[in-house]
Amino acid sequence: MSVFSDWDILRNLLLAARWTVVLSLIAFAGGATVGLLLTMMQVSGRTLLVRFTRLYIELFQGTPLLMQLFLVFFGLSLMGLEVSAWFAAALALTLFSSAYLTEIWRGCIESIPRGQWEASRCLGLSYFEIMRHIILPQALKVAIAPTVGFSVQIVKGTALASIIGFVELTKAGTMLNNATFEPFKVFGMVALLYFLLCYPLSVASRKLERKLNVAR
Repeated sequence: MSVFSDWDILRNLLLAARWTVVLSLIAFAGGATVGLLLTMMQVSGRTLLVRFTRLYIELFQGTPLLMQLFLVFFGLSLMGLEVSAWFAAALALTLFSSAYLTEIWRGCIESIPRGQWEASRCLGLSYFEIMRHIILPQALKVAIAPTVGFSVQIVKGTALASIIGFVELTKAGTMLNNATFEPFKVFGMVALLYFLLCYPLSVASRKLERKLNVAR
């Protein structure tokens, strides 16, 4: 058994937490980019685009994130594409988060009264002009709080990346536990660090919801 002081354990966990934060940011940015494109496709009214989007959402919402990580990491390797744990984790989390963000944003856009769409068409505005000047500015206010809230799920979802060898907070905790045989102390610190990462996001989501008066 290796001898680690409490500071040694915490220092190593903090170093690993950096990669949890980086992976979360990559997954959120990638998911937001793909999710925005899919949202526009879903509300376009074009049958083929809507069906494709629905299939995409059902696929990634209907399967566990853990399975998606396995399929990306091992599936691409079987196809002859050698990928790192970094790339596989980022890609899987991007696809996973984009499916949920698409549904969140679709609901926010559809919450805008239909009368505003009809009035805009009466003014002769094109679809893109309606979205840019009328619908999206209002939907944005509704979307901010649930989007920030979902970012908590992305942070927690990064823990599953440890299963494919990506060394983030959970994986570092497992490695330290194997070296120290002090699971309560090590995983207690891991849980505390996850709490410190997620709690500010949860608070921000509630404050934004109250500030923007989404309920009204």
